[in-house]
Amino acid sequence: MEQWLTSLITKTPQEGYELAIKLSRMGVKYTQPDAEIRTKLRPVYENNADSLTLASQVVAINFQTVAAANNYWK
Repeated sequence: MEQWLTSLITKTPQEGYELAIKLSRMGVKYTQPDAEIRTKLRPVYENNADSLTLASQVVAINFQTVAAANNYWK
C-alpha cells in the first residue's frame, strides 16, 4: 500500500481536522479494502443516526491525536 501519512504535524487546526477525517476514512479503507463492498454498505449507515454519530466520534478521537501531536497549535 502507498505511504500517504508522513506526519501528523499540520499548520492549522483546520488542516488538522481535515487530516483527522482522512485518518478516519483510511481506517475504513484498511479495514474493508474492497471498494465495491464499501459502496454496497454505504446505504446501510448513511441514513442511520447511530452510525453517523459513531463515525463523528472516530473523527473526534483522531482530531484529539492530531491536536496533541501539534501541541494544540500553541
